[in-house]
Amino acid sequence: MSRLSGLRQMAMDIFRDGLLAADPVEAVHRQFKVKGGLLQIGDIDYFLNQFHKIWVIGAGKASAKMAKAVEESLDEKVSGGLVIVKYGCGEKLRRITLREAGHPIPDEKGLAATAELLEFLKRIGKDDLVVNLISGGGSSLLTAPAPGISLEDSQSATELMLRAGMKIDEVNAVRKHLSRITGGRLARAVYPATIISLILSDVVGDRLDVIASGPTVPDTSTFRDAVDLLNRFQIMERAPVSVKKHLESGASGKVEETPKPGDPAFERAQNLVIGSNLISLAAAKQRSHKLGLNTVLLTSTVQGEARELAKAYAAVFREVLKSSNPVPAPACVIIGGEPTVTVRGKGKGGRCQELALAIAMEIQDLEGAFFLAAGTDGTDGPTDAAGAFADWTTVSRAKNVGMDPADFLARNDSYNFFATLGDLVKTGPTGTNVMDVHLLIVG
Repeated sequence: MSRLSGLRQMAMDIFRDGLLAADPVEAVHRQFKVKGGLLQIGDIDYFLNQFHKIWVIGAGKASAKMAKAVEESLDEKVSGGLVIVKYGCGEKLRRITLREAGHPIPDEKGLAATAELLEFLKRIGKDDLVVNLISGGGSSLLTAPAPGISLEDSQSATELMLRAGMKIDEVNAVRKHLSRITGGRLARAVYPATIISLILSDVVGDRLDVIASGPTVPDTSTFRDAVDLLNRFQIMERAPVSVKKHLESGASGKVEETPKPGDPAFERAQNLVIGSNLISLAAAKQRSHKLGLNTVLLTSTVQGEARELAKAYAAVFREVLKSSNPVPAPACVIIGGEPTVTVRGKGKGGRCQELALAIAMEIQDLEGAFFLAAGTDGTDGPTDAAGAFADWTTVSRAKNVGMDPADFLARNDSYNFFATLGDLVKTGPTGTNVMDVHLLIVG
C-alpha cells in the first residue's frame, strides 16, 4: 500500500467510526426505552397508560431511521404517524407513513407532505402523546409558507440566503418567520397534547431553536431580526415581493410573532438532543488513538467562510510539523462544525469540497499533510459526494492533468476538480446528519 493510500484508508476508518456514533437507530435506543408500562426518555419517566394514543411525527434526513427505532421500542402501542425525509433517506415503516421531499431547496412534495402533516395534527387529542423526531434538513422538509407566500417565492428566498453564505442560524431565523409550522408553531399545533421531541443536532452549539428551525421550542428571534439579516447580506431588495411584504408587515406588528418563552404551547413539550457532532468526534478520536496517531479533538463549533478556514487549518498543519503542537506527528487533529461558502461562480460543489480544495493550495509544500472533510449526511451541497480528500500532492497531480486549482476554486467547481483526481469521498446517504467532520492528519 502506498503512503497516500495508507493515509486515505486511515482517514476513512476514523470518519466511519464517527458516522457509526451518529447512527439514528442507536441514538434513539440509548435515550428512548420502554420497560413494561414505563417510557423512559432521558431522565424523565412517563406512564404509558396515562395516554389515550401515541403518535409519531417528524422531519429531517434521519427521521425515517429514528421512526424505525421508535416502532421497534413501542411496537403496537404506536397508533400511527407521519415523517418527512429527504429523497433517498426512506426506510420501511410498519405503522408510520413516510413521505420524501426536497432538500435543501423545498419542493412541491414537501409542500404537500407538510400540508398532510398539519391536517394529521388535527386528529390529536389532549390526552395523546406525540413523539416528534427532528434532524437536520427539517427546515426545508417542513414546507408551509406563510399566507401570501408561494412555494416558488420560498424557494427563491432560501436559495438567495444559501448563496450569500449566511450561517444556518441566520438562515433559520428568517425561515421561521416565513413559515406556519417552524419557530415553535408545531408545538402550538399539538397543544394541549404532550409532545416529546428527540433531536439529532446538525447545528453549532446544538441550539434547539436553530435545529430544523425549532418547530417545538420558543423562538427568541423576531421579524425585525429577519429584516435586518436580509439587509445586512444585501438580499432584501432581491427577495421576492411577497417575502419582503410579509417580513416588513411582521416587523411593524401587523403579523403575529412566533411563540416566545412562556407561551402555554411549551408547557407539555420536552426536547432532548440524542445525537450531536461532538459525540461523533469523540468516537473518531477513539478510532484515531487505536490507529496509533497522537490525537486531539480541537472543537466541534467551527464556523466561517471555507476559504478563510483553510488558512487557519494550514497553520495547524505547519505548527504540528514545526513544533509538535498541539500534538507531535504522527498526528490527527479532529475538528467539527459547519463552514459556509459564498457562491460566486457557476461550478458544482459543497462546503467540504471547497474547503478541501482551498486547503490543497495551502499545504502543497507540506509533505505528509493529509486532509479529509466530509458531511455526516453523505451529501455535500447539491452533489452525490460527502466531501473530499486533499494532500500535499493534490495541486501537482491536478497540474499534471491540465487543471488549475485556483481557477476551479474561483468558479466554485470543487466537485469536478476532485472527481477528475478520484479524490471525492462518497458514502451514499447515511441516514443521519450531525454536521461535518474535518481530519487534519500528519503522517
